[in-house]
Amino acid sequence: MSAHCQLTGRKPGFGNSISHSHRRTARRFDPNIQSKRYWLPGEGRHVRLRLSAKGIRTVDSIGIEAAVARIRARGMGAPPSGSWGSV
Repeated sequence: MSAHCQLTGRKPGFGNSISHSHRRTARRFDPNIQSKRYWLPGEGRHVRLRLSAKGIRTVDSIGIEAAVARIRARGMGAPPSGSWGSV
């Protein structure tokens, strides 16, 4: 799975590691992605989301219903009901 937040859209950044001798080698800065399970009361089921730490704080502040609405508005692979992360 990719290191990609479903809510905020955060994805890896790329840059260089610079050693003490100042040699540069390519590296990747991954966001802090966590898999979290939420109860979605409007649909009566659980959803499992892959969120960054900031995405989790966003869900805590705006609520899961609004967060799922934002994810669906972004077109992040949200089928109408069925299999989207249901447990």
